[in-house]
Amino acid sequence: MAARPTWKGFLKVSLVNIPIKVFPASESAAALSFNQLHGECRTRIQQKRWCPQCNREVQNSEIVKGYEFEKGRWVVLTDEDIAKVRPESTRVIDLVQFADEGDIDPLYVDRAYYLAPDGPMASEAFAVMREGMRGKAGVGKLALYGREYIVAVRPRERGLVMYTLHVASEVRAMDQIDELNGLPTSVKPEQLKLAQQVIATFEGELNLADYHDEYREGLRKIIDAKIAGEEVVAPEEKAAPKVADLMEALKRSLDAVSASRKKPAKVATMPKRAAAAERPRAKKRA
Repeated sequence: MAARPTWKGFLKVSLVNIPIKVFPASESAAALSFNQLHGECRTRIQQKRWCPQCNREVQNSEIVKGYEFEKGRWVVLTDEDIAKVRPESTRVIDLVQFADEGDIDPLYVDRAYYLAPDGPMASEAFAVMREGMRGKAGVGKLALYGREYIVAVRPRERGLVMYTLHVASEVRAMDQIDELNGLPTSVKPEQLKLAQQVIATFEGELNLADYHDEYREGLRKIIDAKIAGEEVVAPEEKAAPKVADLMEALKRSLDAVSASRKKPAKVATMPKRAAAAERPRAKKRA
């Protein structure tokens, strides 16, 4: 079934406006979701909003938005307050800067979307802009559904891909991880050499289609079995691996990979008649 766009808008570069359609690049519906049930009667649980101060259930009309600026202290924002700064949904991807596509740090990427031209009239301009952007990524803003997004757009195959990006304040600096600050600045050469050899044995052409979500597939089998009324047997849990000496672990890893890749040598076999002819004949007695 052909993909359907989630929304339509415009790709804007300076004075060029190209009508486009936007498609999600990933499928979140493939994930399995669960509902909470009452174990006794299998009835779905209701989530109620409860005020512990008033000791009663609260209706939606009584709920306001609050921001905690200090522990236990809140400032209340009304819908009118939020409306003053909420951007109007223009559905325009406004690219204001171009850079090498490699300059986009993957840490900043949130979600990915495919862009396609909206109608035959937009196809030529779309194709020209796609080719003009080869090797580059355009960065700009998008106002949609009352929110403002930072986005990056770059060519991919016959189309364009748009990434919504985190702002810098949302990306945590790595130096905030205390466990990383005490790491050694140098490593032993013999350990490094072995590690590189182990890694080299696993090198190969990457195809992410070879990888599967085994947890989701296993859950799906259990669900299907329960629906069919079959008995579900839990797999035996594997013991946690013991922490070994680094050098010993690297050597064993290298030996294990090498052994798995060795093919048994083929033994050449002679035909029975030829083998018999090769056997030494017994000398006749005088």
